Amino acid sequence: MIVCAGRTEQFSFAKPIGVGLIESAYNLSRIILENRPKEILFVGSCGSYGEKKLLDTFYSSTASQVEHAFVNGDAYTPIENKILNNVSHETIVNSSNYITCSKDVSEKFLAAGIDVENMEFYSVLWAAREAGITANGFFVVTNYCHENAREEYAANLKTATEIIYDRYKKELKAHE
Repeated sequence: MIVCAGRTEQFSFAKPIGVGLIESAYNLSRIILENRPKEILFVGSCGSYGEKKLLDTFYSSTASQVEHAFVNGDAYTPIENKILNNVSHETIVNSSNYITCSKDVSEKFLAAGIDVENMEFYSVLWAAREAGITANGFFVVTNYCHENAREEYAANLKTATEIIYDRYKKELKAHE
């Protein structure tokens, strides 16, 4: 089954699950209970903390849920904040209900070994793991996580969407 966030990132071949950590966890859990898919592929955009370039594409099955306060040393968490499913060199996708727009914070995420951010992916991996289902994500980098993140995202979203549709035609159909 192929899923996406929805709203500004909708695809005819994917079920929308909602934006952010809460909507996506709830809605995907409900979809899993109703449909019992064998696997889940999330498709969408992400912001780069600096090493991935604009419009780069990649797959990942590894995510974290780390907030700015954590990388700044201003907070701790008693809960698990990483889901590591694959090799150690895989791109780690961070999820938060907030989009990073600080180059300084982006550098701290990179120093922590986290490469990019997407608001929903941690929830996708969490819900799938709880249901015993394999999950992965396919991402296109739409922006860097700096002061112009919002504008860059808007400027590159159409091209990123076209890249995802093109990849769907070539290889993602197998995940339906």
